[in-house]
Amino acid sequence: MRPLRRNHPVILSLAIIAGLFLQSKTAHAGETRDIIVAGGCFWCVEADFERVRGVKEAVSGYTGGTVANPTYKQVTGGNTGHYEAVKISYDSGIIDRNRLYDLFFRSIDPTDAGGQFCDRGQSYATAIFVSNSAERAAAEKAKASAQSALGRQIVTPILDAKTFYDAEDYHQDYYKGTKRVLTRYGVIPQKDAYKRYRKGCGRDARIKDLWGNDAPFIGN
Repeated sequence: MRPLRRNHPVILSLAIIAGLFLQSKTAHAGETRDIIVAGGCFWCVEADFERVRGVKEAVSGYTGGTVANPTYKQVTGGNTGHYEAVKISYDSGIIDRNRLYDLFFRSIDPTDAGGQFCDRGQSYATAIFVSNSAERAAAEKAKASAQSALGRQIVTPILDAKTFYDAEDYHQDYYKGTKRVLTRYGVIPQKDAYKRYRKGCGRDARIKDLWGNDAPFIGN
C-alpha cells in the first residue's frame, strides 16, 4: 500500500490540473444564439453557414409572411409573404453576430431586389430579420460596411423578426443528402443535384464577380 500513498500527491495534482483545464474550456464556451437571414435558395445558405466554425446548426425555413405553417409550394407560389430563410444557431464564444452578418452579405447579391440569381420573386429576395436593438445595430453596421466595400447600393432590408417555420424535412441538409431524386440530369443523389443546381443557377459566378476574393463560400 505504500506505493499508492507515495503516488497520491501526483494523482491529486493531475486531477486538479484536469479540473482547471475543463473549467477553463467551460468558461470560454459562449451562449447559443440565433440569427435569421434570407439569401435566396435556403439550401445554399444552409450549406454555406454550416461550414463556419462556431455555427452549431443551420435550419431551412420560412419567415416574414402572414400564413401560419406554410408549405414550400405556398411560399414559392408568392402568396404568403414569406421568404425562404435560414435560422443560424451559433456559439457566441467562438463567433459573433457581427462576423456572421459580414459573411452573409458577402455570400449573396445584395444589389438585387427581385430575387437571387436564377430564382426570381419575393420569396427568394434577401433580408435580415432582427429581434432586438443589438441585432439591428449589428445588421446595420454590417450593411454599411458591405455597401462601402462594394461601392454600390445595397437593397437588402433589415426587418423585424416574425415567426420562423421550419421547412419540410426533405429540405434540411439537402446539400449532403444521399437520397436519389429525379432531375433533368437523370436520377441522381440529392448532394449531386444540389451541386448541379448551384452551378447552373450561377450563384458562385455572380458572387465571385461582385465580391472577388472577399467571397467566403465559393465552391460549396
